[in-house]
Amino acid sequence: MSPTQSLFSPFSCKTLQLPNRIVMAPMTRSFSPGGVPTDEVTAYYRRRAASAVGLIVSEGTVVERPAASNDPDVPRFWGDDALAAWQKVIQGVHAAGGLMAPQLWHVGAVRNRRTSWQPPGPWDSPSGLSSPGKKIAEPMSESDIADTIAAFARAAGAAKRQGFDAIELHGAHGYLIDQFFWEGTNLRQDGYGGGTLVQRGRFAADILTAVRAEVGPDYPVIIRLSQWKQQDYAVQMARTPQEMEAWLRPLADAGADIFHCSQRRFWEPEYAGSDLNFAGWAKKLTGKPTITVGSVGLSGEFIASFGGEGSQPAALDELLRRFDRGDFDLVAVGRALISDPDWVLKVRDGRASELSDYSPTALAKLV
Repeated sequence: MSPTQSLFSPFSCKTLQLPNRIVMAPMTRSFSPGGVPTDEVTAYYRRRAASAVGLIVSEGTVVERPAASNDPDVPRFWGDDALAAWQKVIQGVHAAGGLMAPQLWHVGAVRNRRTSWQPPGPWDSPSGLSSPGKKIAEPMSESDIADTIAAFARAAGAAKRQGFDAIELHGAHGYLIDQFFWEGTNLRQDGYGGGTLVQRGRFAADILTAVRAEVGPDYPVIIRLSQWKQQDYAVQMARTPQEMEAWLRPLADAGADIFHCSQRRFWEPEYAGSDLNFAGWAKKLTGKPTITVGSVGLSGEFIASFGGEGSQPAALDELLRRFDRGDFDLVAVGRALISDPDWVLKVRDGRASELSDYSPTALAKLV
């Protein structure tokens, strides 16, 4: 029996029926001029579907708010032109036998990735802060918040109508939803702020409630969460299991079916006294299925790759130990699938010697 065989067992959650436990992690590629995915983007995702990825989660695709994006080549999930292009994407993925969820995104008050471009509207953020103490905008008004919640719900409804198999909300990494969670960037004194994660989690819970009302009870809704932020890698918002439970349970009650638990390194324990990682604790505390992610299948970690660091294939023994123990249900793979669309097939068939190295130069094209 192949040591990786357990990763190739089926998984189900509501209407989502996966042939294996491997998820393509959402990774921004910026190959959608004007926010419209091209035929090359369709082919990129279709190749992964044809090569046995269990569930593809798209790169972040922004909802309908003026400054939801910080890059003009990041795709939109609104507008007739962009939605027509996404229809081609999901048709291509399904034709190749794959399943896919768009990741719905709002960057919040995060600096532009393109210094020569400005979004057509003011930044959205809970308190106008891009990071603690750094004000770049005015706080969102209650009407801004209501419109943003509605924009997420509209995008989720569009995804279901187009035939996507699930949706994922990007609630991690210091972007808008996460800026509401984080006490360092949410200083509000109204019902969307407060001294606890439960209070600051209302924005995410309201989005989940609106999304659930839009897509119905049986459509799978994933939310991606992280403790760390791109603004501060050391942040730990939920400092104890009790605080994590208080954070996650309202999100589950509001409509989250699966927690996608982002870490920079999946093997790092979340709390002293246990080797459970973030996904392990989230599953234990909520009973919901979880996705683990963070440096799976490659040496190093993805933040270092932005500084030019390459990576080599890494053993999956520790990942399999934790998966077989039941710590988490699904495994998201990022960089390894950027440079090698056949990574899943090679792992399944025991062809470790054929696995590819990863170089940051791979980000320059869609393979």
